[in-house]
Amino acid sequence: MGEMSRKAKLLEPVDLEKLNIKRDHYFPNAYIIDLPLDSVPDHVWLGIFEREWARSIHLWDRKLFVIGDKLRLLTTKHDIKDKLDWVKEVIEHTNSDIDEYNDKAQARIAQREERIGEELKKQTLSEEKEHVEMIKETIRKSFKVV
Repeated sequence: MGEMSRKAKLLEPVDLEKLNIKRDHYFPNAYIIDLPLDSVPDHVWLGIFEREWARSIHLWDRKLFVIGDKLRLLTTKHDIKDKLDWVKEVIEHTNSDIDEYNDKAQARIAQREERIGEELKKQTLSEEKEHVEMIKETIRKSFKVV
């Protein structure tokens, strides 16, 4: 939970000739549209994306999956503009949540680094005291001391 996450977005401009659009074999009036993403999302982005998608009030006629660097929309042909706008909105909300996640992750990383720095400082001071005592002992053995 301490690592930073990257945003993912739809790859634009879209090459319509390369865009995969086909009828779904399982749902008679549905189509599968594979929209390209700019990268393969990491597990943090995927988890937040699933949460954002599940919050949607439009689940009844839209299914959305991430497959590698593709966003697969399973939907009917009706109101396709609204559905594509919905996809963009889900991605936008996901990326906004990624910003919040990264802010919290950065704070956790800074706290961890600060703790490690303090521990290292204590260890260094302890080692320094030990070395000083060793030097004093060597001087005691080598010289007359007061």
